[in-house]
Amino acid sequence: MAQLHTLGGITRRRLQLAGLGWCSALAWSPVRALTLADLTGADASAGVKTALERGAVAAVGLLGRTDGFLGNPKVRIPLPGYLDDAAKLMRTLGQGRRVDELETAMNRAAEAAVPQGKEVLLQAVRSMTVTDAKQILTGGETSVTDFFATKTREPLSGRFLPIVTQATERVALAQKYNDFAGRASRYGLLKPQDANLQQYVTGKTLDALYLVIGEEERKIRQDPVGTGSQILQKVFGALK
Repeated sequence: MAQLHTLGGITRRRLQLAGLGWCSALAWSPVRALTLADLTGADASAGVKTALERGAVAAVGLLGRTDGFLGNPKVRIPLPGYLDDAAKLMRTLGQGRRVDELETAMNRAAEAAVPQGKEVLLQAVRSMTVTDAKQILTGGETSVTDFFATKTREPLSGRFLPIVTQATERVALAQKYNDFAGRASRYGLLKPQDANLQQYVTGKTLDALYLVIGEEERKIRQDPVGTGSQILQKVFGALK
């Protein structure tokens, strides 16, 4: 009986050691990181929608406020090409105040227009398909800009143009801009799309909006953990 008891103790001891070894192996075995192939369509869609919504809201908040354009050298709207050169000449002739007034009006118009685009941007995100999401995930750094430009440029132009027109018409120089720019365009000194002040400002407003949204997305791609969002960590972490 004593021998059986001893054998039983040895057996139990071996089982305990084997169990500890098995647990230790589990604890030290590497966990395979998720890849894009592991993501479901639902996860990909949810992650991209979350990223785009964050980017859209952040861009509207940054640009759609006082000095959102005028005080930001990256998006501040200048007079286009040839007219910017003409403006420099006007400054040397003592007309700098009038040029500043026009440029301020252009940028203030952009700042006033941007908040009106928030709902259009969010609607584009809500209507995004799983295919759209996967294309954005794998499409590189311009994929977000391409998506928003395709889905929203036309409707946003329609919303922004009346606001920009109203804001710039308060400046007497705006009509003179259009007259002068129209002639410059006919002589090939200015791009046709820049020959109308309101259309020019509207286009630049949209360019800035997509630029900032793209920058917000890049931040998420570079540091998904820093977002504090589990779905963003899961989806964009899979791209690492």
